[in-house]
This record gives sequence, C-alpha cells and structure tokens, in this order.
Amino acid sequence: MVTRLLATKLYPEFIKIPVSRRRLIETTQAFEELTSLPNMCGAIDGSPIKVKCGDNEGNVYKCRYGYSSVLLQVVADHKKMFWDVCVKAPGGSDDASHLRESLLYNRLVSGDVVWDKVIDVRGHHVRPYIVGDWCYPLLSFLMTPFSPNGSGTPAQNLFDGMLMKGRSVVVDAIALLKGRWKILQDLNVGLHHAPQTIVACCVLHNLCQIAREPEPETWKDPDEGGVPVRVLENEKSFHYFGDSLRQALTEDLHQRLSSR
Repeated sequence: MVTRLLATKLYPEFIKIPVSRRRLIETTQAFEELTSLPNMCGAIDGSPIKVKCGDNEGNVYKCRYGYSSVLLQVVADHKKMFWDVCVKAPGGSDDASHLRESLLYNRLVSGDVVWDKVIDVRGHHVRPYIVGDWCYPLLSFLMTPFSPNGSGTPAQNLFDGMLMKGRSVVVDAIALLKGRWKILQDLNVGLHHAPQTIVACCVLHNLCQIAREPEPETWKDPDEGGVPVRVLENEKSFHYFGDSLRQALTEDLHQRLSSR
C-alpha cells in the first residue's frame, strides 16, 4: 500500500488551506475575474506519478494510461500554487475514491474547515467552494460540470465552460510541476519513498511560484474521459445542497452575462 502522506501536516507553512478572510478575498476575486463565478477558491485534480513496482504488487498500481503509478491529488489557487496535496492512493484508484480518502474531504464533510466568506446568490448562502471535473461528485463544497460533452442547456453549457476555465489552473499547475521537476515523469524510487519525494516537489513548486521563477516547458497528462461519478449514500445531503447551489450559480451567471 502507498504510504499515507498529507503535505498539509508536513509542510504547513508552505501548503495550507486558505482560511484567512484576506487570502479568501484575494483568491475568490481572482477566480471571479477569470470565470465570472463568485466565491470559487480552488480547483482540484488528480494525476498519476509513474513509479517502479515489483512483480508482486499486482494491478492496483496500474493507472488508466497503463503504467504503474501512485496518485497525486492537488488543489491549486489562481497563482497555480497548491494549497492542498495528498498522495494516498495507488494509481489504479479513481479520483473520487482518492478524494474520499483524503484529509481535505473529511475536514470539509465534518465541518472542521468552515470558510466564513458567505455571499448571497439568488437566496442561497454560498460559501467558498472548489471546482473539479465530472470525475468528482457534486457536493456543497465541490462544484462539477453538468455534462462532459456540452449536451446541457445554453445556461448549463455556459456554466460548464466557466467552471472548466477555473479548473484549468490546476491542470496548468500540474503540468508546470511535472515540467519543472522531471523526476516526476518517471519516479525512480521505491514505493515507500515515492510520497515524500512527490510532496517535496510540490513544496518546491510553491516556493518557485512565490519567487516568480521562470516557468519551464510544461508536461501535460493526456486528456481524460469518464462518466459522472456516483454519489454515495452518506453524501446525499451534500449533493442535494450542491445541486441547488450549482443551479443558483448557473442562473445568476446566465442572467448577468446575457444582459451585457
């Protein structure tokens, strides 16, 4: 099994959830300038990191691209800096399962993390939320697209386009991470040392972003497919509230942009 490693515990000064009001305002305003969606505070995605596995490790480490890997989950802000990093699953896991095993998910579900920047959108109290693609469940703190193929209504497709524009920051951040630290393209360390190495690279990535180091040529994962993920029984209340919030955000966005 992959060693459970959470960067927020090991490197709290370099990778930390934006909970201060000042940082939340800066982050949400920057995302709103990019997407026209209010109170977005981050974008989440997973990426397989290629590793060396023994013959007895089985297929649990085989990722969707066919090679042995461990799964990296990150949340990035508008500056392409990671504010949450988790390396907790073998490459054969899916993004939703990895999320549900993460400390971030458990803190958000339990109410341990409460963002106090609340805004009103069509009568709904909207707290800061993160965005992801259709590989993640729609929840009150995680907005996802209506459709992976643009088959929704005009208002839904507009929302999806803006959401995916916000999500692009984490795709770009991962591509920059792998371009900057080429060791992550084919990690030549044992499984027990892989998580520490990956997290260290994420910390160094953030330091480079803070220092505004020149950005190297990026290395992007192939586009991923998939279908919308199933919502678990214990998530239904979060999903119901998330669905209501998404609809309110969609109607508000469509009305504002249509009236321009």
